[in-house]
Amino acid sequence: MATAVRATASRAAGGRFSGAGLLLAAVATVVWSGSFVTSRALHDSVPPVQAAFWRWIVAILAVAPFAARATWRQRRLIRRHLGFVGLASLLGVTVYNTLVNQAGLTTSAGTMGMVMAASPVLMALGERLGGTRLGPRRAAGLLIAFTGVLLLVGDGSPASGPATGDLWIVAAAVCFASYSALLKRRPAGLGGPALLLSTFVIGALMLLPAYAVSLAVQGGFEPTAGTLGPLVYVGVLSSAVAFFAWNRAVELIGAARAGVVYYLQPVCVALLSWALLGEELGPLGLLCMALILGGVVLGTAGAGAGARARAAGSPVRTRGAGTRAPGAGRDPV
Repeated sequence: MATAVRATASRAAGGRFSGAGLLLAAVATVVWSGSFVTSRALHDSVPPVQAAFWRWIVAILAVAPFAARATWRQRRLIRRHLGFVGLASLLGVTVYNTLVNQAGLTTSAGTMGMVMAASPVLMALGERLGGTRLGPRRAAGLLIAFTGVLLLVGDGSPASGPATGDLWIVAAAVCFASYSALLKRRPAGLGGPALLLSTFVIGALMLLPAYAVSLAVQGGFEPTAGTLGPLVYVGVLSSAVAFFAWNRAVELIGAARAGVVYYLQPVCVALLSWALLGEELGPLGLLCMALILGGVVLGTAGAGAGARARAAGSPVRTRGAGTRAPGAGRDPV
């Protein structure tokens, strides 16, 4: 009887974990969708590296009041795991957003969102190579959604690849998938606020030399409402809020399951770019959106085994860390 009660409570808690994780992943995805529109809107007024640098400066100012104390308390832990923090900063902060801004010079917002939707496939493959079983339902959802993405990028032909101008955003997708997979190895005890602030600061410092070169070669940009407004959006919402939500989602449900929700991004980007930039969607876009949404629904249905195990308090073995209870010694993200 007691076992049955514990099992029922475990399933209920696992459902809550899964639901909260999916919701957080959806919040991050919707907010990030707007950043592709702003990157495209800024393409003729703010150089890509400068846009990326000031994005993270704004993000640091937004996060610091809430994370500075926790970061200072965990400074020794950050130094001890500086390799992890530095790599996360490089992939998720320094390189990723700069590549998105670079792609925005020549690529439409809709296309950027479509290509970035390949990230979940890379996340899922990374988890599979790491020994995580995806399951037939999730695998089918990924396949259906990715088919929709390929049709969009290939203009109706799944065999067509991205144009040369889209290679920047393809590289960004690889960086984002690698960053998301890296989050699984977050050191125990390193809290979410401390991770965010430390990666934002280190990532901005890594961008500083490229920023100086951009200033010397391209000159600065004029601070107007048309440039400062989008930078505040990407700094506060797309950086502070969205990364906070995404990191927590990956912790709760894993990178591959969160990545399936990320497939909603091309849908959101296409609608925003149509409404704000006048980019046309077309019948093919609507058909592919249906495939993407169908894949998302199929791939995220039901609570994952990992969420149930976390809810039950089952010990989880991590590479090089022995056995520990999930989340032990870890601040909530």
